[in-house]
Amino acid sequence: MPKGSPERTSARKEEIVKACEHLYQTMSFREINLKEIGKVTSFTRTSIYNYFQTKEEIFLELLKREYELWIEELQQIIEGNETLSKKDFAGQIAKSLEHREQLLKIMSMNMYDMEENSRLENLVDFKKAYGKSMRTMLRCMSKFFPDMELKEQQDFIYEFFPFIYGIYPYTRVTEKQKEAMEQAGVNYVYQSIYEITFQCLMQLLPDKK
Repeated sequence: MPKGSPERTSARKEEIVKACEHLYQTMSFREINLKEIGKVTSFTRTSIYNYFQTKEEIFLELLKREYELWIEELQQIIEGNETLSKKDFAGQIAKSLEHREQLLKIMSMNMYDMEENSRLENLVDFKKAYGKSMRTMLRCMSKFFPDMELKEQQDFIYEFFPFIYGIYPYTRVTEKQKEAMEQAGVNYVYQSIYEITFQCLMQLLPDKK
């Protein structure tokens, strides 16, 4: 890490992450590399190595920030409601994920590569945000489903969080994929992020007593 104030280091890292985020709107994970990211920042590709050693570390940082934004919305749900019915809770959680399409997109693609090709300290930093998202969801369960035992809450977490990884591919399909499904004779019903998340939650959540 180069010498400099924490503020300057933070600003430089922010510029790199935002550049990656911008490219990801029109390019695939495979197409993006440090050279391409360097083209849309104010410093050279070589300078990027002072902050991130691989593109996977940049994506991991972007994913961490997406988790932090989701956590903020989960906390707003907790603080903004005294009680929620099963249907209303499912609706608010589904809406919170609908707002985080980039989170769903990144986690559904190349998650293994991002973790494998990132330094341990970066991975630990990301896992802290991931762990906090799980704990925040447990707080949601404790507040809005107080009759659930701890084991039931944990079972919900370990069913719902793996499900999240598959939302994006099921809700964002290309014309080529649609055509392939049609030619294969697969009668597939396409759903929105909200719809597929809401239906999953309604099945996983217990009925209120």
